[in-house]
Amino acid sequence: MNATTRTVIATALVLGVAAGPAVAHAAPPSPAASMPASTPAPRTTPTARTVATPPDAVALRAAIAGVGADHKDATAALVRVGGTSGSWRGGAGVADVCTGRGALEQGRFRAGSVTKTFTAAVVLQLAAEGKVDLDAPARRYLPGIFPPSFKTDPTVRELLNHTSGIQAADGPGDSFEAQWEHRFDVTDPRQQIANALSKKPEFEPGEAQHYLNINYTVLGVLIEEVTGTSYESSVTRRILRPLGLRQTSFPGRTQTRIQGPHNHGYQAVPRPDGTRELRDVSVWNSSDRWAAGDIISTTADLERFTVALFSGRIVPGSRLEEMFTVPAVDDFVTGKKAALTAGMSRIVLPDGTVAWGKTGGRHGYTTGMGATRDLSRTLVYSVNSTDAKGPDTNPVALGIVMAAFTK
Repeated sequence: MNATTRTVIATALVLGVAAGPAVAHAAPPSPAASMPASTPAPRTTPTARTVATPPDAVALRAAIAGVGADHKDATAALVRVGGTSGSWRGGAGVADVCTGRGALEQGRFRAGSVTKTFTAAVVLQLAAEGKVDLDAPARRYLPGIFPPSFKTDPTVRELLNHTSGIQAADGPGDSFEAQWEHRFDVTDPRQQIANALSKKPEFEPGEAQHYLNINYTVLGVLIEEVTGTSYESSVTRRILRPLGLRQTSFPGRTQTRIQGPHNHGYQAVPRPDGTRELRDVSVWNSSDRWAAGDIISTTADLERFTVALFSGRIVPGSRLEEMFTVPAVDDFVTGKKAALTAGMSRIVLPDGTVAWGKTGGRHGYTTGMGATRDLSRTLVYSVNSTDAKGPDTNPVALGIVMAAFTK
């Protein structure tokens, strides 16, 4: 695989892994900032390309070969490739480095920011039902959330595609040790929002794109305000139950364990003597991620969800196009063209193949789900990464995606 393809995929995969609660790094304004706030940016949807060849079983087996207790980057990996062109399933590694027990094919895992796809789907359902206007200011549905001092109102659509300009809420810090010390903290989403909105916007809504969890924390509260029930209940009633996703759940604000069979997650922590400790990070309170990243699932459930979503069985009609439409703005941090949609992101490979999906990272777990628009190729993976929140793409996850989507 050439270096260009590897770079393209690695860049796309890092979205969804690095959007932690800490304050965002400063960046120069996007060139799109010259566009008046009242002028909606044009949005683009590239042409899809069918994947006609069956999955490369040899490449997929090679991508996960050797993962386990002694592997540098991952202790386990689960993969499901499907679509009209064929299917492949595989797994490798261990469920527990202490016992050496083999990885569980149906093991549950923390799916991180894949949660955002579920959140976006519920908001778009509400829009299809006429209960939410995507072009309306979010303030309309969130009484008392936006302080009077926050003068510029982002729309619901701008929250969905990360062009709101709202800054991130403060957190314990970006380092693993800082987050480890606060792993049992219970975070209130409304307090997170209040903290974020106490700061001035990074940019005017609609002028740039900055991937931050706070956008989906606001959307989680919006869902509660519009439906009159909890965020978790809305997702369960509207998506999990109709699709029969029985292994998918939300841990809630106080649950710290993954309920049911699961592969343990580990973080590699360096020791003074140069060796490393694999610290078990399976037990963790995820309330700081909530509607942006606390879902627990399996590869089978996420595959079913992906097929149903892309088939139009979750989000109806034209509203589904929001999930396949990238705003014509630049990324606030990198200055490159935006790649995020409502709940997903776009990967355009050098051979012209366009894939859509979402990645997610929680300590010990790196997850991805996605497909070509025509469902000729689907992919779901769970990699028990030993540095899931690190700055670089996990090499095993990168290898899986390259094997699944490229020749």
